[in-house]
Amino acid sequence: MLVEQMKETISVVILRPAIVTSTFKEPFPGWVEGVITIDSLGVAYGKGKLTCFLGNINGVVDVIPADMVVNAILVAMVAHAYHPSDAIYHVGSSVRNPVRYANLQDYAFGYFTAKPWINKDGTPVKVAQITVLTNMASFRRYMFIHYVFWLKGLELANIAFCRYFQRRYEELNRKIQIVMRLVELYRPYLFFNGIFDDMNTEKLRVAATQGGVETDLFCFDPKVISWDDYFMNTHIPGLVKYIFK
Repeated sequence: MLVEQMKETISVVILRPAIVTSTFKEPFPGWVEGVITIDSLGVAYGKGKLTCFLGNINGVVDVIPADMVVNAILVAMVAHAYHPSDAIYHVGSSVRNPVRYANLQDYAFGYFTAKPWINKDGTPVKVAQITVLTNMASFRRYMFIHYVFWLKGLELANIAFCRYFQRRYEELNRKIQIVMRLVELYRPYLFFNGIFDDMNTEKLRVAATQGGVETDLFCFDPKVISWDDYFMNTHIPGLVKYIFK
């Protein structure tokens, strides 16, 4: 709204990428920097630290490789350089080539079963199918059975032994409280069922093709992506190479 009020005659383009993942092609496949969004789940799972997932496992996860986002930005800049507009572009895959959380679960399980992460002590991390929790009630039950119940026992032992376990109790209690707060914070997104209209982005791609733009070089069409191949042979190997420590 502020941009709209202050732009005057300047051409403004708002480009909204979905969840940005590792590169599809440029500068080379699988490049990623920093742990963001779904990658944090992949890293935790590969290292054996993720045992459950809260959310709609059949929901669409809107992802797009980083180089496709850059390509869309470059093409949009050229298209609107001398044509004042208020264009808004959604750059994602949820409409034209959707991938679901269930797919991501299968990709991660398949990859890390075949190529397990090796711990610092040299032992491979064995992964298993994660427990899917489909609502907040099941999540609270899971947390109580696996963590809160045992924390209550530690609390009683701490009292009985004159606060001998106080530091350990406070540490575990703090971690549980952080998890609960994060879940409450992200709950609207974990059960989000929306998809985003990318008609403007498709029109931009068609116009670029008709205008002679090298679409192979500046590709941002999610339909060219085979998610099976991308995640198994590009994205997850990229995470292991550049993110896993």
